[in-house]
Amino acid sequence: MNLLLAEDDALLADALQQQLLNASFKVEWAENGAVAEYLLRKQDFDIAILDLGLPMVDGLTVLKRVREAGRTLPILVLTALDALEHRVAGLQAGADDYLTKPFDFPELEARLHALLRRGRPASQTQQLRRLSLDRAARRASIGGEPLELSPREWSLLDLLLAERDRVVTKAQIVEAWGADEGGSIEVYIHRLRKKLEGSGLAVRTVRGLGYLLEATASP
Repeated sequence: MNLLLAEDDALLADALQQQLLNASFKVEWAENGAVAEYLLRKQDFDIAILDLGLPMVDGLTVLKRVREAGRTLPILVLTALDALEHRVAGLQAGADDYLTKPFDFPELEARLHALLRRGRPASQTQQLRRLSLDRAARRASIGGEPLELSPREWSLLDLLLAERDRVVTKAQIVEAWGADEGGSIEVYIHRLRKKLEGSGLAVRTVRGLGYLLEATASP
């Protein structure tokens, strides 16, 4: 995913670039608002992180101008300004999400993936090996046989399938569930593994990172 990082703090920007690269984002850095606005107008990005306190042109102005120019990419505001009026102003100007500093990178990554999922035109039916997922009907099947899934098992499978080329973190799973149930994730992973037997797919644990849906040696 192509990401624009608009951040004037060089040390923070460098650290974020490294973390984002490790999370499979392709990052372009803008150190001031003028560069950020130019890049957002002229280049195609999948998502952007925008600091409000940018030099030359402030982030709120950049946000307003980019939206007025018809750019619809998801934009996450990342700023030290945490007062209610700042959050409201950012959202009203066109921000899709608002995260205040200091922050933890797993939360930032989870929010980015959530924004990308919202903006992605999802195929209603997806097929992988013997697994078929019908999002419109919220039904899944293996080789034509219905797969009985609880609401959380469904959300987990949907997320793993949508992000099948990436490791899904626990923070992303909690975000998808919309509740703080991190302690029970392993239970649902175990249940889902059992239900996927015979599908040609398996959920692999990537130690210290999360989970990955991958094809097994034989379908």
